[in-house]
Amino acid sequence: MIYVIGIGSGSKKSMTLEALEALEKCEIILGYKKYIELIKNIYPKKLFKEYSMRQEKQRCEDALKLSNENKIVGIISSGDSGIYGMAGLMLEIADEKTEIKIIPGISASSICAGILGAPLMNDYGVISLSDLLTSWEVIERRLRALCEGDFVICIFNPSSKKRFEKFKRACEIILEYKDRKTPCGIVRNGGRESENSKIITLNELQDFEKLEIDMFCTVIIGNSQSIIKNGKFITRRGY
Repeated sequence: MIYVIGIGSGSKKSMTLEALEALEKCEIILGYKKYIELIKNIYPKKLFKEYSMRQEKQRCEDALKLSNENKIVGIISSGDSGIYGMAGLMLEIADEKTEIKIIPGISASSICAGILGAPLMNDYGVISLSDLLTSWEVIERRLRALCEGDFVICIFNPSSKKRFEKFKRACEIILEYKDRKTPCGIVRNGGRESENSKIITLNELQDFEKLEIDMFCTVIIGNSQSIIKNGKFITRRGY
């Protein structure tokens, strides 16, 4: 049996009861080392196996092998396991005999939206700026489509030391479509002890180096109906 589990931000309070129950059942838990560190204190007696970034296929292959040895296995993802997580790859690799249970978690988009206010009250799109698995040409085309549709945009993996120019380019594209006064929110380590956030305008977002935007940040950019009121980022639905 393999459980593919979304652990939210990794804190116990942001995990669903279903996720907590599934983790309790697991004999061994596999995951990216940073995520394993987040939950070790919750299950101190559990057996864990840590992996580096870009070892996703290895995790799934190891899980399948352990499951075939009649182990109850858990693979964890931050946020929701089915949103940029391990669920899809695990289902691709598994054979038809393996029992797999996908356990959804609270996505970073939801966690960060709640911290900022209510920016996702109308149609929105989620996009990752990481071009490790998706070409930048495809990312740029999808970003333009979100802008043309006046969607609220939630950006995962906005910037890193190797990709800071990509976020700069994304801001330039968005400014072709959206007003410079459009509300934006930045949340770093949402739902974790080191959480911090700020609400600014799209124009201010261009100064991303000063804002220290990195892979631990989620950026939400409003649409034409978004406002800032009483220090909160709100997208009006039109009630």
